[in-house]
Amino acid sequence: MYNNKQINFQKCADGLVPAIVQDAATSKVLMLGYMNQEALDKTLQEGKVTFFSRSKQRLWTKGEESGNFLTLQEIRVDCDSDTLLIKAIPAGVVCHTGADTCWEESNVSNDFLAKLESIITDRKNNPADKSYTSSLFAKGINKIAQKVGEEAVEVVIEAKDDNEELFLNESADLLFHYLVLLSAKGYQLSDVLAVLQKRHTK
Repeated sequence: MYNNKQINFQKCADGLVPAIVQDAATSKVLMLGYMNQEALDKTLQEGKVTFFSRSKQRLWTKGEESGNFLTLQEIRVDCDSDTLLIKAIPAGVVCHTGADTCWEESNVSNDFLAKLESIITDRKNNPADKSYTSSLFAKGINKIAQKVGEEAVEVVIEAKDDNEELFLNESADLLFHYLVLLSAKGYQLSDVLAVLQKRHTK
């Protein structure tokens, strides 16, 4: 969660270092705050991003009034040891204006697969009655694995023919159900890619 470098608060006259907050899922920059040692310690201890408010002159946990907390995922220290990169998951809009970010950007990923994985995770954690994805999770791991097998067979069958539309549609079905299976097992596609990357470097 916290890389090996230690932040040097003494490099800043007021003991406050910039803390850039990035959405861990979408990689969008959400906001900029300031932290002292106490704010960093509280963030690490409680898992909710806490700053030192220069206007309030006290510790301030983002979301303490709105409920839009920033759940900590990772903290990194920059090369000069005087700036923090906070990777977090926002519980709602981040800016006090009601915008997703303090730069009025929509907090959506440019990576469609990442966005799809996020939707799948939401359907798992917050089941919806009319959601096909939620119904898969409700049926359990065996049913999900069975669906992956069925879709894989369909891809093999269509690969032997020359119908591009059917082949691509069955391939999409396979990929979708595989992402559901990964989520059901507690993994993401990035975990699989890490294995492939490790093999590639050997």
